[in-house]
Amino acid sequence: MPKDNLTKKDRKTLESARATWKHTESTATKEALMIVSEGNPVLRTEAAEVPVSEITSPKIQKVVEDMKKALHSQSDGVGLAAPQIGIPLQIFIVSKKVFTDKEDDAIYINPKIVKYSKERKLMEGEGCLSVRWVYGKVERSTKVTLRAYDEKGVVTERGAGGLLAHIFQHEVDHLHGILFIDKATDLEEADPEVIKKQHQS
Repeated sequence: MPKDNLTKKDRKTLESARATWKHTESTATKEALMIVSEGNPVLRTEAAEVPVSEITSPKIQKVVEDMKKALHSQSDGVGLAAPQIGIPLQIFIVSKKVFTDKEDDAIYINPKIVKYSKERKLMEGEGCLSVRWVYGKVERSTKVTLRAYDEKGVVTERGAGGLLAHIFQHEVDHLHGILFIDKATDLEEADPEVIKKQHQS
């Protein structure tokens, strides 16, 4: 696990955001409360691979459905990893609103990034549903190729650039117990109400 880059100012921002989340938690939906917050040890756990023979089992399909409910409860959410609902398995989902070619959320099981572009860029505005209302800058590869199983147990491989490449790297980090704040600089706290209004449909 990498040592974080947080300055004293960043740490103060993070503490303030934690207090904001505790204050707003009482009005969160049941699904939102399924999302565990930074400080929970499951977020620092190396997630286990899902046996391929179990991908289509009711147990794993329920995990996927619970992840979808949790993600959909957050208007600004674009991705979610299983550890974020307390389940240390190698699964993450990406919201259908990120794609132009999908009618449902995309499911990635036992994902591995098999190729990173040499070009890297400091991505602004990275946040996390488990580190609420904090955003920062993180250096990421501009393009990646991800190999994973889908929810039917079929191996897929997809190249990605832009936002999708950004999401893939963020979510794969989750599966290795890494949070974006471990890599971030220049943290800023956002107003929850402003963020919600920006993402209302």
